[in-house]
Amino acid sequence: MDPATAIRQARTRSNFSQRELARRAHTSAAAIAFYESGTRDPSYATLTRIVGAAGFETRLSLRPSTRPDRAVLAGRLAEVLELAEHLPRRPPKRRLDYPLLGR
Repeated sequence: MDPATAIRQARTRSNFSQRELARRAHTSAAAIAFYESGTRDPSYATLTRIVGAAGFETRLSLRPSTRPDRAVLAGRLAEVLELAEHLPRRPPKRRLDYPLLGR
């Protein structure tokens, strides 16, 4: 579960407003709103403190990463750059050698 969902669920299950949860977690209501919207990600310590203030605990579980490793990403980038070489290029802008009016 992502941090935004965890905080929102803990808050709604405890029937706290964002302001009340913020007061109990010693943070601001704006910070709670940012975390719940996913605009900011809290550190693990902050997440634990906020969820704990709502009366719940956090548990950390490890699972294989779904993110591709750097070698895979580098290979994809090389493929994209290779394809880009085959795209037509813009012709150079032509310079008009006409006198400007009013000069």
